[in-house]
Amino acid sequence: MILSDKTLLKMLNEKSLIIEPLEECQIQPASVDIRLGNTFSIVEDSSSSILNLEEKIAYKTITSDTYILMPNQFVLATTIEYIALPNDLTAFVEGRSSLGRMGLFIQNAGWVDPGFRGEITLELYNANRCAIELKAGRRIGQLVFARMDNVALHPYCGKYQGQRGATGSKIFLDTEFLTENK
Repeated sequence: MILSDKTLLKMLNEKSLIIEPLEECQIQPASVDIRLGNTFSIVEDSSSSILNLEEKIAYKTITSDTYILMPNQFVLATTIEYIALPNDLTAFVEGRSSLGRMGLFIQNAGWVDPGFRGEITLELYNANRCAIELKAGRRIGQLVFARMDNVALHPYCGKYQGQRGATGSKIFLDTEFLTENK
């Protein structure tokens, strides 16, 4: 079940759901607006031009209130908001229609697990022929919350727990899957 503004306000007041900083105008009828932070990360160029999933990927991270996203460019960004989800609540990261109509694709991994704490890393892609100017503080997307039928047996405690800033891929840490399937 998707949570309403009334339920979200109640949970925020009780501190069972944490979103900080938060202005009341960000709370929509069935979502909470999230704003673009000022940290951006791009994959560093490598001599092979190949990303290897078993090795750490190098990122160049910049802090700026403005970022020009060139056509066909991909960048990681972060939200201003830090969130902490209880163990029976999940969230979906959704882009804003107004930005999608400009060719800005927001997230391709838009799921937030129960128990997650941290800033949300956004995956931004410019599918337009024109550059798009991104400004910190602007509404970039929304979180839609859904209550689970029960508390998660294993709430999130993964490699992105507590992340701050635009956090690059840590897929190289996924060694359990590799060793289990050899």
